[in-house]
Amino acid sequence: MSEHPPIPGTVIFDGVQAMKGYALNRMCYSFNEAANREAFLADEDAYCERYGLNPQQRAAIAARNVLQLIAAGGNAYYLAKFAGIFGLDMQDIGAQQTGLTREQFQAKLVAARG
Repeated sequence: MSEHPPIPGTVIFDGVQAMKGYALNRMCYSFNEAANREAFLADEDAYCERYGLNPQQRAAIAARNVLQLIAAGGNAYYLAKFAGIFGLDMQDIGAQQTGLTREQFQAKLVAARG
């Protein structure tokens, strides 16, 4: 069990989540190499199998849902490598996390700078 108090709507990436998401994060780290990104795109299912992703992780990968990937143990920094395959960046991920469009999320960031 996690020692952190719950923060509504937030998954704390702690040791428990790190162990849960090890295979997923390891796979996402592999996307640093272009050949691995190409192999994933050529046969996504086989690539996920190669890294031993569980059904929850595989479903989240197929849905391209970063929030589900975080719940499945994904670390945002490694997930950014996965999202990059599809032309998404951290602002796209932030928008997904907040339920905003990318443009709304960007406006929120600009407004916060004051």
